[in-house]
Amino acid sequence: ISKYLRKELIGQNHSLINSGYHPKAFMRDLWDTIISGKIWRGEIKNKAKDGTMYWVDTTIVPFVNEAGVIYQYVAIRSDVTAKKLLSQYSLSLIEASRDPLVTISPEGKIMDMNEAMVKVTDTTRDKIKGTDFKNYFTDPKKASEIYHEVFEKGFVADYPLTIKDHKLTDVLFNGSVYKDDRGHVLGAVIVARDITEQKKNEKELIEAKVFAESAKEKAEHAVKAKQQFLSNMSHEIRTPMNAIIGFTKVVLKTDLTAKQREYMTAIKLSGDALIVLINDILDLAKVDAGKMTFEKTPFKLASSISAMLHLFEAKIHEKNLKLIKVYDPLLPQVLVGDPVRLHQIILNLVSNAVKFTSSGEITVSVKLLAEDAEKVNVEFSVTDSGIGISDKKIETVFDDFQQATSGTSRIYGGTGLGLAIVKQLVEPQGGTISVKSEIGKGSTFSFTLPFQKTDVRVETESDSLQLDNELKNIRVLVVEDIALNQLLMKTLLDDFGFERDIASNGKIAIEKLQQKPYDIVLMDLQMPEMNGFETTEYIRKNMNSKIPIIALTADVTTADLQKCTAVGMDDYIAKPVDEKLLYNKIVNLVKKQLPLKTIIPVEILITETLKYVDLNYLHRRTKSKPELMMEMIALYLEQTPILIESMKKCLLEKDWLGLHAAVHKIIPSFSIVGINKEFEEIAKKIQDYAHAQELNEEIRGMVTKIAHVCEQACKELSIEYTELKKIKNGK
Repeated sequence: ISKYLRKELIGQNHSLINSGYHPKAFMRDLWDTIISGKIWRGEIKNKAKDGTMYWVDTTIVPFVNEAGVIYQYVAIRSDVTAKKLLSQYSLSLIEASRDPLVTISPEGKIMDMNEAMVKVTDTTRDKIKGTDFKNYFTDPKKASEIYHEVFEKGFVADYPLTIKDHKLTDVLFNGSVYKDDRGHVLGAVIVARDITEQKKNEKELIEAKVFAESAKEKAEHAVKAKQQFLSNMSHEIRTPMNAIIGFTKVVLKTDLTAKQREYMTAIKLSGDALIVLINDILDLAKVDAGKMTFEKTPFKLASSISAMLHLFEAKIHEKNLKLIKVYDPLLPQVLVGDPVRLHQIILNLVSNAVKFTSSGEITVSVKLLAEDAEKVNVEFSVTDSGIGISDKKIETVFDDFQQATSGTSRIYGGTGLGLAIVKQLVEPQGGTISVKSEIGKGSTFSFTLPFQKTDVRVETESDSLQLDNELKNIRVLVVEDIALNQLLMKTLLDDFGFERDIASNGKIAIEKLQQKPYDIVLMDLQMPEMNGFETTEYIRKNMNSKIPIIALTADVTTADLQKCTAVGMDDYIAKPVDEKLLYNKIVNLVKKQLPLKTIIPVEILITETLKYVDLNYLHRRTKSKPELMMEMIALYLEQTPILIESMKKCLLEKDWLGLHAAVHKIIPSFSIVGINKEFEEIAKKIQDYAHAQELNEEIRGMVTKIAHVCEQACKELSIEYTELKKIKNGK
């Protein structure tokens, strides 16, 4: 170990290998112990012949003679240099930790610590050694629980405590016991991880979350307040406008003098203009809510453009302007798109052109830009010779409530909403919009829209209402509280040739429905006593009636329309009521109910003329054995009615898992009893809707259809079962 030869050591003083590492007190303690006749044990650092240092685990035993005098010392030494270096390496790692670390005895006394613990407690190692671990924390009881838990379980993890330092540091304690070579527990090592920054971050995160939730709540409240305001405004304005425009139309159909017709037409046009303003505001709300929808309807583009421009002829003539129409002959005659939204876009642009042009001309151009086998891209442009727009204002002209100058609204009128809505109608359809303008010379607004091509023929709608002569005795219940609107609905329904009764609120409507049969209900939403939503819900749930109900609503915002569907209304029509639209909706909904009325009285006839069951498969599977066929038919007759009731109930209660399961059990029986494959496909569609949890008219119709098919199959199979029983008994 010392790298000296034996002869170089014998007879020499121990100072030869003294490293000078140990203090004098250490060496004095060693000599005092052995001189007194006691054994000394410890680790000593010595210096080898070549100057390197080494550590030895040393035991020095004094030997005494018969007189009790020490005559020699025997030192037993083991080289522990490697172990000591490893210990020093571990210690350096421990000291490098910025988290306080201590070793404690089973009694809770601190045996050692790192520099971080010294700094946190702001004291010395000597003063810390031997002190109680628990006394360095704000909650000594909890600290005591920690070291007891360590020695009981062998470890502890993420135990929260607070160190009593100058700033009360929050820490999480992790610790485990350490043992000797024989497995005896010597003590525990515990590390305290400073979580001050973590707690600060958590606090900031919580505060940010609370702030975000508060901001979200305020934003949602603002949206609801806006929605409610629009709903109230729409209702309050549309209700009287419904009567004004409705009765104006009625009067215009009577014999009038030229002057009277002129006055009445002016009233109607003013009313229509006010409705356009309301629609502009409501459309903007729909755009903000992301609820704007677009139809895909075949229509004649040329006819639509001509009809729209015809609306401006009187105003253009009045201002001595010239209207030029340029229409590309290469455009297909019929296209598929949203003609209503296209009307709205062009009406806004042409209306602006007429408004801001005092002399000159307005050109409306429709040009084919591109075409392939499936679609066309069309460019529309409206050019005027009006006041123009400055370069500065062009950048914001499509923003909400923006106009060319601050005096525009005062001089020319308008809200500044039109162009904002135009942009929001064009871009979601995959189109683009742009403007070129020069002050004093005029402006050109251009937009492009894609349309699908089609071979469908479209008939031009006649201006006069075509009545269905086969449907003259429709019985209509009108639920409306405002006398003017009641009178208007009476007038319109009388013109249609329908029977009608009036109920001024929901309670009266329910009484009338219980006393007399009706074919359809026209339901106002806002009424005293019992409103339209409550009345409809009562009709559907308490009366179990499926009578068609059309909502008459002055509020066409998304929220109320969704509520209409939710309570079970079949359709809606906005006030002021369009008589053609009202007539068509009534007739279409009543026609849908007619098959149901004719099916019920002639069940025997249906059984005879339309067979749902084909037993060829069953004959093949059973080899036409009556016993087997009867057994399978009996099982079908036993199980199917239960499944039908379950299917209906689950749909009513919106139990989608139950509905899916019931239909899943019904489907396999279709092939067994020979029910047509198309009904199996309908049943599978019901499963798809149930999986998507989507309730609409289509799934209701499909469930009704499958229920009817299965019920008819049961009737047919009951007859077949009776016949098979006769055959069996005859044998």
